[in-house]
Amino acid sequence: MTSSSTPGSELVPVKFSRLTRRGILLGLSLTQLITLGIAVATLVGAFYAGGGILIALTAPVWAVAAAITWIPIAGRPIVEWVPVGFWWIWKTTGGQLAYRRRIARPRPAGTLALPGDMARLREYRDPVTGAGMIHDPTAATLTAVISVTHPAFVLLDPAEQERRVTSWGRVLATVCRSGRISMLQVLERTLPDSGTGLAQWWATHGTHDSSWASTTYSELIDRAGPAGERHATTLSLSLDMKAAARQIRTAGGGIRGGAAVLRQEMNTLTAALRSADLAPSAWLTCGQIAVILRSAYDPAIAATLERHGELSQNLATAGPVAVNESWNRLRTDSAHHAVLWISEWPRSMVYPGFLAPILLSTGIQRSFSLLCTPMRSDQAARDIRKKKTEYISDAAQRQKIGQIEDASQTAEYHDVLQQEADLTAGHGILRYTGLISVSATTTDDLDTAIAAIEQAAIQASCETRLLVGQRAQAFTAAALPLCRIV
Repeated sequence: MTSSSTPGSELVPVKFSRLTRRGILLGLSLTQLITLGIAVATLVGAFYAGGGILIALTAPVWAVAAAITWIPIAGRPIVEWVPVGFWWIWKTTGGQLAYRRRIARPRPAGTLALPGDMARLREYRDPVTGAGMIHDPTAATLTAVISVTHPAFVLLDPAEQERRVTSWGRVLATVCRSGRISMLQVLERTLPDSGTGLAQWWATHGTHDSSWASTTYSELIDRAGPAGERHATTLSLSLDMKAAARQIRTAGGGIRGGAAVLRQEMNTLTAALRSADLAPSAWLTCGQIAVILRSAYDPAIAATLERHGELSQNLATAGPVAVNESWNRLRTDSAHHAVLWISEWPRSMVYPGFLAPILLSTGIQRSFSLLCTPMRSDQAARDIRKKKTEYISDAAQRQKIGQIEDASQTAEYHDVLQQEADLTAGHGILRYTGLISVSATTTDDLDTAIAAIEQAAIQASCETRLLVGQRAQAFTAAALPLCRIV
């Protein structure tokens, strides 16, 4: 992401880097080159071996290989759908599309009652801060979650908005510096308003004199259900235990050593958030994380859990009771879910509040997840040099064969040059993935909500695509604060 000028008293428009479509050779990816090579080898071999007859006999091979190389479906070549299709067939034949919790069978201590590959996750309570940490032994990560409150960005004056954007840039740069952070996830959720705020206000400011009016007000407030919706924002910080192996050994090794190293990163992030005029809470406990997980899988119970804070405060029982996955839908306890991927961020200059149509959409149960993967400065510099070399060599190769230079390829090269300038200026380089999880009680309501979010994305100058064939994995990345990837 680049800015058009230096920050000042006015709000500065920004520009996102394009989604790179550069391949290994002439814009073709590795899988496309393999299938194209099969088609060419089959055609050339048939031509030299038997001529026209063998060419006709081998036509199904080279024609299909060429077709899946070039013909796109939903913006992607068919060959790129092959891994998704094989994985879907594997899950279908293996009976992995349906999950049912085994209530009568006790789970091992410290495990999470979650479906799929998330069953390997382990919980750990930090004895120093009391924070709940989620350990993924396969990916070697340790994740902590913090809740953040902030004023409404769109209601601030332009100068204050620009100052906060600059401060948030410093927070992201802080995350990139240590080289031990595998991911930072920003999760913004809409939740039904449980009426807890109204009850707290009445308890503090109400007149409790046992009069008819006071008794009536108390009964109405006690019986009041969700009257609207509210927004909740969390930040999830994931430690790469492989990158921090030396520091973990110094701190005692194992999960306790990893928790000590993650605690240092947590303190650094908290200080950076406060300097950015954000209000971080204490790091969430295991019970508070459990409520978030339960609310994601069972939105109907979210308001009740908020009103009665002692309920569902156990990660061992926070998962869903039942999950059914289909090609383009996911059904959990009380809702149907779909996930949209932001495949293209705005290509033109936009102001920092451009996501307002999506984030301020009302009447829709949704979660917006921004997955930020930081890169160390030396790794980012090597990656940029590699990209520059590849762009220059591809341009020379296209010139040799007489292929016309595409404007999109020139724009991608300019994006690389801008990233190099930003890195030289001391900014961090991060890879962003935007996911939107939409939930509804019925499939018809879900289709309506998806259409509304797609229109909001158009207003935000973003392009979205509905993720299919990997719905359960996409939902965990979009709706849960666990720093998962798709």
